[in-house]
Amino acid sequence: MGDLAADTSVRRAGDGTFRATLSRDWEIWGPMGGYVSACALRAVGAEEPDRVPATFSCHFLAVAEWGDVDIALLRRRETRGASSFRIELSQAGRPVLDAMVWSVSEGQGLEHDEASAPDVPAPDDLPLMTELAPAGVWPPFPLWTNLDAKPAGLDSTWPPSGPGPAVWRQWVRFRPAGTFDDPWVDAARSVILTDLGGWPAIQMRHGWRRPPYVALTLDLNVSFHRPAGGYDWLLVDGAAPVSTGGRFAWTTGVWSEDRVLRASGSGQCKYRRLRS
Repeated sequence: MGDLAADTSVRRAGDGTFRATLSRDWEIWGPMGGYVSACALRAVGAEEPDRVPATFSCHFLAVAEWGDVDIALLRRRETRGASSFRIELSQAGRPVLDAMVWSVSEGQGLEHDEASAPDVPAPDDLPLMTELAPAGVWPPFPLWTNLDAKPAGLDSTWPPSGPGPAVWRQWVRFRPAGTFDDPWVDAARSVILTDLGGWPAIQMRHGWRRPPYVALTLDLNVSFHRPAGGYDWLLVDGAAPVSTGGRFAWTTGVWSEDRVLRASGSGQCKYRRLRS
């Protein structure tokens, strides 16, 4: 089992450069993209510990390998209340990920919230996947050993008996620690969960056919609305309404137990056919 805080930690290697070590505990067809992204986010947090993350956006340039990854930060813009960074992740000179992050100081402005949470049961009213899945089926990847998961109002059988809506909702709690005081570490939860919502939504629509594809993530974009610290269980509300032309797009909302939207995001994947 992995540890989010330890496995996304960065150490300073020089002026504006950091290094992280990718852990196999976050494997899902290789290092999960959201996990690699979280390491990039943590580097900005190490540079700007007194601010909080506002946005994260990245392109995945190559599948990362296990082991050390080099992280280079370039400050693109700084104001009294915000900073923009470009982040480059590489391994042995090979580009892996390019990202942009805005960090901000908390401020005042207009206030409203019209976001409507999905109508699903509370996590305390739902069973864990470990109780629902047949023996030997769960967890399907090492990544899931780091998470407690509870399907939220959708068919939990696998494979599905037929095509359903391309929607996937699941309450998730990180293990061994569910929440973190450091806002940058805690925001890493939302980065990983935003990335998590896409492929399972596709599987809810097509998984009954056991299609011979995997998905390679092209990009990931996350907006952080409110800190999620203090809430162990977060609802991943993933939807992939369009899949065509060899790729699909998805959106994800990350909700806390009090039905408040904490983060939201999107991304796009390209299909790769499995070798027979």
